Amino acid sequence: MDIRRILFYNLLALVLVISWWLPTVLFWTRLDDDVFFFFNQFIGPVYPHWTELLAVLNTRAFDKILFGVLLGILCLAMLRDRNGGWPKWLAIGLVMSAVAATLGALLHEHLLMVRPSPTLWHGQVNLLSDYTSLHAKDSASDSFPSDHGLMAMVFASFMLRFADRLTAALAVTLTGLVTLPRIMVGAHWVSDVYLGSLAIALVVLPWVLCNAWIVRLISGMAAAFDTLYRRLHPSH
Repeated sequence: MDIRRILFYNLLALVLVISWWLPTVLFWTRLDDDVFFFFNQFIGPVYPHWTELLAVLNTRAFDKILFGVLLGILCLAMLRDRNGGWPKWLAIGLVMSAVAATLGALLHEHLLMVRPSPTLWHGQVNLLSDYTSLHAKDSASDSFPSDHGLMAMVFASFMLRFADRLTAALAVTLTGLVTLPRIMVGAHWVSDVYLGSLAIALVVLPWVLCNAWIVRLISGMAAAFDTLYRRLHPSH
């Protein structure tokens, strides 16, 4: 266990939380409002194509496309890994899914705060749903922290731990692609993602990924998958 690295990441999370709680520090409030109003001015009939694009990016269908991209990055990581094949990456995918599911359940049951999204908090704003027929998300009553952001950070963290640099960079980029559309339409504040979700990720994920047992678990699972495959396909 790399306790120094774990405590370093945990300390970063503490700094993030303190930066939000200190009443004299208005950084997050200003950033939240500035980003929201900058993007909100471009939603409406004056910018019909941009508005419709934002609507598409905030639909469940687009979320499914992003999930497909995630799987593609996972496959790319497997193809570029010279020290492991599909058994190893199947194990990584399963462990990652278990961690994401556990965090998601904890988030929805214990960590979500009743915090209106920018579109509900501010009055007289451009609401995406007023200008499109698509079922696009543009508001939330409990926006803090962002579940989209946290799940994307789980994926990026596992890629940073196990994949090569190119694949890890793509995974980090995907985190931005997942979270940015919600921020642009006002369904989330910037701090929902880059304070709330990031703080949770910095507290929890280092204890999982900076620990020797995760490598042993994945190696053991990969060996079991490989053995099972050879028994089912003896000719191979």
